[in-house]
Amino acid sequence: MPDPRHERIERTQAALAAAGTGALLLGPSSDLRWLLGYDPPPLERLTMLVVPAAGDVHLVVPVLEAPLAEEHLSDLGIKVLAWHETEDPVALVGASLAAAGAAGGELAVGDQLWASFLLRLQAALPAAAWRPGGTVTGPLRRRKDAAELDALTRAGAAIDTVIEQLGDLVAVGRSELEVAADLDRAIRAAGHERTNFTIVGSGPNGASPHHIAGPRRIQPGDAVVVDIGGRLDGYCSDTSRTVVVGEPDPAFVAMYELLKAAQEAGCQAVRPGVTAASVDAACREPITAAGYGERFLHRTGHGIGLDEHEDPYIVAGNEQPLEPGMAFSVEPGIYLAGRWGARIEDIVVCTEDGGRRLNSTGRDLVVIAP
Repeated sequence: MPDPRHERIERTQAALAAAGTGALLLGPSSDLRWLLGYDPPPLERLTMLVVPAAGDVHLVVPVLEAPLAEEHLSDLGIKVLAWHETEDPVALVGASLAAAGAAGGELAVGDQLWASFLLRLQAALPAAAWRPGGTVTGPLRRRKDAAELDALTRAGAAIDTVIEQLGDLVAVGRSELEVAADLDRAIRAAGHERTNFTIVGSGPNGASPHHIAGPRRIQPGDAVVVDIGGRLDGYCSDTSRTVVVGEPDPAFVAMYELLKAAQEAGCQAVRPGVTAASVDAACREPITAAGYGERFLHRTGHGIGLDEHEDPYIVAGNEQPLEPGMAFSVEPGIYLAGRWGARIEDIVVCTEDGGRRLNSTGRDLVVIAP
């Protein structure tokens, strides 16, 4: 299989040239990982990838990181420029830009670059204009290639095995913190190299979409929102399910059935050419019609890949048409402050003729015996 890194660098340089942007400057970030397959540590010492619109690509690194960088990049033809502790790495970046004829024009700088590094670059390159690097890399990254979709599929299957354990982990008397700790262990046991997050919101805490697990103990009749994700082979997983411990309140059951229907409508709306906003609307309209519009507090979804949240965002006002290879969450929620919350989330890939869910665990309300 051809190395996708060569093609990604070529596409990036072509995008820079088409936009009239002289170069892309990236620190340690998912953009750099996407281009190079290399994940340098984000240190106070500057590491910077210099991708000019035309010419040689350079990676500026601290000398102590140079052997590892050269090992990763030896087959890419990228020259590693190492700097010693008493040298100025920004001068190396400037020299690389000057060699490519890009020091005085527009430069795109990585969205995740530390402000301290950007300020030094701006001081050293006063003639340059600046734009966010995500305006270059976002359109390139949001359509996943076959290898990326395979990685996301594996991550989705792995996180599903953790969701299948909720009946054993969520129980009356257990604290949110205890459940979250068990979920963390299960996520890593399922093959993820790390856990990205474990949201466990029980009872009234479920009404806070990003609730941080705390000491509250699960009570009989509680609805419990569980939202978990990790990173497997570099790519992220993310799914949410809501369970009830003991006899559910009939009002909650009715609300949950509405939510399930809305989530299904959003998933069914996915197909090439429809806008991200229209998928949001497919979820939001039935919830609003039932009187819960103000209780759906967030966008319907976010793209996913090397980052947990990336393009495309499934939100009102985003008229970006969906394209095959785009992967994103569909996760409507309803939150009643002081009472309960519920959310159902699947990762969906836009295909040539519709949408394919990467999560396969059941969406019916699960009632766990107390």
